Amino acid sequence: MAIKNIRHRCSLAQDRAQQRCHIKTGFILLLILTFLSSAIIHFSEFSVKTTVIPDTFYKNVVNQIHSYYMTIKFPFDRDNQTIFLAPAPKANQEAQQRATQISTQTTDISVHYHVAHPSNYLVILDEPDKCSQWDPFLVLMVPVAPNQVEARNAIRSTWGNESTVQGKAVLTLFVVGLTGGSDSEKAQQQLEEESRQHRDLLQSNFVDSYFNLTIKTLAIMDWLATRCPQANFSMKVDSDMYINIENLMTLLLAPNTPRQNYITGVVMRNRSVIRNKHSKWYVSEELYPEPNYPTYLLGMGYVFSNDLPEKIVEASKVIKPFNIEDAYVGVCLKHLDIAPSSPPDPSQFRIYMGQYKREDFLRVITTILGSPQQLIDIWKDVKRST
Repeated sequence: MAIKNIRHRCSLAQDRAQQRCHIKTGFILLLILTFLSSAIIHFSEFSVKTTVIPDTFYKNVVNQIHSYYMTIKFPFDRDNQTIFLAPAPKANQEAQQRATQISTQTTDISVHYHVAHPSNYLVILDEPDKCSQWDPFLVLMVPVAPNQVEARNAIRSTWGNESTVQGKAVLTLFVVGLTGGSDSEKAQQQLEEESRQHRDLLQSNFVDSYFNLTIKTLAIMDWLATRCPQANFSMKVDSDMYINIENLMTLLLAPNTPRQNYITGVVMRNRSVIRNKHSKWYVSEELYPEPNYPTYLLGMGYVFSNDLPEKIVEASKVIKPFNIEDAYVGVCLKHLDIAPSSPPDPSQFRIYMGQYKREDFLRVITTILGSPQQLIDIWKDVKRST
């Protein structure tokens, strides 16, 4: 009997030892899994930070979402902006068709950071009949951040208010992406109210950030191609620009200005691709392998014949996107065998002006300004009667 008790106690001791061993093993495995998960997340964030490639980074991230976008923070966003990610299109023929409504629920989400082709995004705010009502000769398309209301209002009270120049109709529209931050819902409501008031806002559900300017530019081209093919010329112009519309119209109405395959502005030639990963203008070899960009127009403001938007959108189907929007348009033009043109007087397309002189602003077509208030002040002085 004593021997049986001893054996029983030994068996219990062995069971307890095995249990302690299992618990210890499970704890170690849990630590290993935690470490691996952290490493995977860190590696994923690092890869997004350094490569920004136009492919899927994560799959099946969320089983269900109850709105048409979600927010995350990207570590490479120097302005620490909240980034909105729209559901990516399904990888089948349906993805090539323009979506007509925003889905409020999905069961399989793929996050695309930089898929530039406009068919991948949904138009949230639109003015589809604007050009049929306006019949513009020239359309000014202004990419602007959603929160830059002051810039939009300054343009509306200055060169954006020029509706008829030298007998030709001019239309100005602002292009924005999704708003960000903790008050994004309120900001979106304000945008919608601004749209109802002015009827000059276009919005798609891409991330509105510096890194997505290529997407924004292609959204501009797509809108011109599909909503405004009747215009003769269009211009992509930044929101911090001064434009002398009279001088621009004189250029476009000149008999030697082509009406097809024409694009002009500040011409950039033999520009090296920046490979420094710490640079704002970094582009990886995977995105663009050539050491130099083809000739392109500086993105601050370039004007083009309105047959080009459709051609550029078509070219973008086969040209791999990268985040330098003006250089990317240059690559599309090279693919189309279309060479950017130098303006008849290159000094009219100025990057910066020195000390303000009224006569200089009477002569130029474009230049960068420092603030919306500066635009208003200069415009008033340029337009005053002499």
